[in-house]
This record gives sequence, structure tokens and C-alpha cells, in this order.
Amino acid sequence: MKKLGIGLGIVALIGALGWWSIGSDWRRLLLNLPTDAEVLFWTQGQRDAGFRMLDRVSILVESREIPASDALKALPEGPPLNLSLDLDAYMDEQRHAALVVLHNGAIRLERYGLDFDKGGRWTSFSVAKSLTSTLVGIAVQEGYIESLADPVSKYISGLENSAYDDVTIEQLLTMSSGVAWDETYTDPNSDVAKFNLHVAEDGGSNLVSYMATLPRAHPPGEVWNYSTGETNLIGVLVSEATGKTLADYLSEKIWGPYGMQQDASWLLNEDGTEISGCCIQAATRDFARFGQFILEGAQIDGTPLVPEDWIARATTKRIGYGQPGLGYGYQWWTYDDGAFAADGIFGQGIFIDPNRNIVIATNSSWSTALGDVDQEHANREAFYQAVVAAIEAEAVD
Repeated sequence: MKKLGIGLGIVALIGALGWWSIGSDWRRLLLNLPTDAEVLFWTQGQRDAGFRMLDRVSILVESREIPASDALKALPEGPPLNLSLDLDAYMDEQRHAALVVLHNGAIRLERYGLDFDKGGRWTSFSVAKSLTSTLVGIAVQEGYIESLADPVSKYISGLENSAYDDVTIEQLLTMSSGVAWDETYTDPNSDVAKFNLHVAEDGGSNLVSYMATLPRAHPPGEVWNYSTGETNLIGVLVSEATGKTLADYLSEKIWGPYGMQQDASWLLNEDGTEISGCCIQAATRDFARFGQFILEGAQIDGTPLVPEDWIARATTKRIGYGQPGLGYGYQWWTYDDGAFAADGIFGQGIFIDPNRNIVIATNSSWSTALGDVDQEHANREAFYQAVVAAIEAEAVD
């Protein structure tokens, strides 16, 4: 992400953003606006302000628009969900900006915090990875990508003679390329902190140029290693294969046809390509709609957009990462009971339980990127299970 000073007067900024779209306490938010795009190292106040307006008037980075649909996908109101927990305390502890629970396609719970509401949009962080992988499935269905067994260098120029030469698309999707990558969010010298600052000497893709320099750490397909850089490669692959930008492809295939309610946006790298491992700005209801789209089999009006076995393969364990009962699919985190989730740093998430027709979308501003394992992250998992228990209790009654 590029560094860019705000350089706008408060009056002009209010007019450009619209105070109503960022929260009623807009004065405090504007005073806390970050002055650079180093998201991992912002203060809490900067995160609370920045996560709701990363894409506004090019304050921090450029973005590409994803227009709202002309035909809204309705989310009817269902009966209130009876949860056995203090919801106010949970919202505060999680620092949730938004929480939407769908059951059978109806809203069973919707709450907002941090002076955010359903009219605003929040950044997804790595939740975008699951949308990017779904675009791969669509590209396969449409014949732009011949096979997941193809080497990625077949579609991405600039990876020849690199450690990615013998890595398949499926190995990228499961983060098992074996190529070295450091995703330490607290280290400014890690790959995840540095790769967006890299500039290609030949004027080509900055991302591809950076990834081509990485050494091999393991044989392909054997070891799972979380790599945002590789999801960004997947985005380049989709764009190269389809000849379309990711934002346009998402808009054309999912956002418009499925009926998303609000405009969204996708942040861009310096070279004008989407940061596909991160950073879709959207309303929380529309993140929930995307979860519902996946729950329904990635279909539009009964027509599947992905191969017949895609959802089953993408959302079940393809490789383990050392946690009992959990695994990783095609950019989805999987549970052995059949549930799966998209997950983003600082508390963004889409949890999907196909056995009980549940979708839970969360947007948050956790105190750290990964959350305290014994607090934010663990308590969000506990909330997911509390929703499952409440739905199961209804079935018994």
C-alpha cells in the first residue's frame, strides 16, 4: 500500500466523505484518521476510524468500485435469536462494528457498535481471500483456467525460473506451495509488511517481481504456510486468465447478479491491480449475502457459477495446519463438522454452517491483528457455537 498524507482540510473532507456514512461521531473519527497506509501499525483510534473509510477519496490507497446490484437480494426479518449470553458485553469485548446472523436466509440478529451502522462499509482484510478463491472456481467453470493441476507460471508471466515454477494452482489455493513466506504482522521486516512496498525494476507487476525472489522452503504440496502474497498471486492469475480486473469480474458474476445492496470497493496495489488477499470494503449485510451465496451452492437463479464439486472441495479440509478438528480448503478455514469460515485480521469474518443453514458476518476492530487467543478469537468462536446451539434448541422445541 502506498503512503499518502491526508492533505485535505476538515471541511472538504466532511463534504467528500459524508459524515452520515462514517458515523455520527465524525469529528472524533476524522481527528483519528491515519496519515499513512501502514495498517498493521496503526493505533486503536486510527483503526476505528480507518477501517470504515480506507477507500474514501483516495485518502490512503486507490480502489476500484464494485457497484451495487439493480435487483436487491432481500434479507427478510426472522424472529429474534434467543442467545444465552450478554450480547452487549460480547459486542464491547469484541469491539464489533457489526454483527449479522442469518438463518435460512433471514436476519435473526443484527447489531452495530463503534458508531458504525448498516449504511457504512468496513474493510474485509483476509475475508477477501475466500471471495478471490471463488472467482477461481468461476474462471474454471467458464474455461479460462483449464485445470487446478496447471502450474501457476502457465498463467502468470514473470514466475519462470522461480520457486513457483513447479507449483500448481491448487497448491496456491491451499497455501501449500512450499515457498518461503513470513506472515508476522508485528514485524516490519516480514514479507507481509514489505511486499506492497516493493517496486519491480522492469516496470512489471510489483507483486510478481517480489514473489519471484522468494526461496523454496519445502517441496510443493507438503507443508501449509499462511501467505497473503500467494492469494495476491491468485488474483493476478484470475485477471491474467480472464482478461478482467477482479473488481469487474466480482461485479459481473456475483455482486450484481446476486443482488448486493450497496456499492463496494477493492483496494489496489501501486500497479493498479487489486490486493486480492485483502481489502474489499462492503456493508456487513453484503458480506452476509456473500456467505448466503456460498451456502446456496454459488448459484444464480439455479445456475451454478462454479464446477459441480467446487464448493465441497473448497470448503472442506484439503490440508491440516496442526489444530485438531480444523483444516484449510481453497482459502477457507474448515471445521471437521462441516462448517467453514472466511477470516480476516482484526476480527473480520464470515462463518457458514451448511448443516444448519447459518451465516454469521462480523466486522470488528480488535486490539491486535490476530486477537488474543484466549479472548477475542476464542470468544468469537464460542459465539459461533452459541448461535449453533440456539438454532438447534429451536429445532427441538
